[in-house]
Amino acid sequence: RVVCVSSISGIAGNLGQTNYAMSKAGVIGMVQSMSAVFREKNITINAVAPGFIETQMTAAIPFAIREAGRRMNSMSQGGLPVDVAEAISWYASPASAGVMGNIVRVCGQSLIGA
Repeated sequence: RVVCVSSISGIAGNLGQTNYAMSKAGVIGMVQSMSAVFREKNITINAVAPGFIETQMTAAIPFAIREAGRRMNSMSQGGLPVDVAEAISWYASPASAGVMGNIVRVCGQSLIGA
């Protein structure tokens, strides 16, 4: 199994983060392109695209920007690292054997990229 990490910025872009959005969009393109190649070898390839996740890094972001990130999804809260870890864990498990070339957004139904 191959599990990649992208971002919702790779789906919809993000003002001021062109380089980051471009690299994460590249991950999505790779997953979708390589799925046909990997399928022939019985290997799955998928990706997780986190949105705003509450981490030590995001704690350093100014409050107003953090709050905007939290409110840009239907849950009105930031995600947790465990949310991303659980999605990755599922992709790595036998339960995901029939899933190929998919991108799962872990973003609380973010308005970005909706």
